Amino acid sequence: MKSFSQILAADQRLFVLRVLLELPAYSSNVRALQSALALRAGHHLSRDAALALVDWLEELNLVTTEQLDPHIRVVVLTSRGADVACGTARVSGVKRPRAGA
Repeated sequence: MKSFSQILAADQRLFVLRVLLELPAYSSNVRALQSALALRAGHHLSRDAALALVDWLEELNLVTTEQLDPHIRVVVLTSRGADVACGTARVSGVKRPRAGA
């Protein structure tokens, strides 16, 4: 049985992938993703937690990142990340989207 923190992390990871999928360039900075998590999903993360989430997604090749300066890190959805966001691929640790969602 998964712990609440594991369920929460899986939901946050899917949410980030789905937000990136909605954006025209499939990209955003970490701060904007952090704000979207708080405003649209009720997940209030510290900057360190948001960066750790993005690092985790990058390790699994679901996103790529680029550090523009010490304070701005851009996150870009990969095609694999888009497949996971749509539910056509599965990755352990990322919540599977509901059908029709």
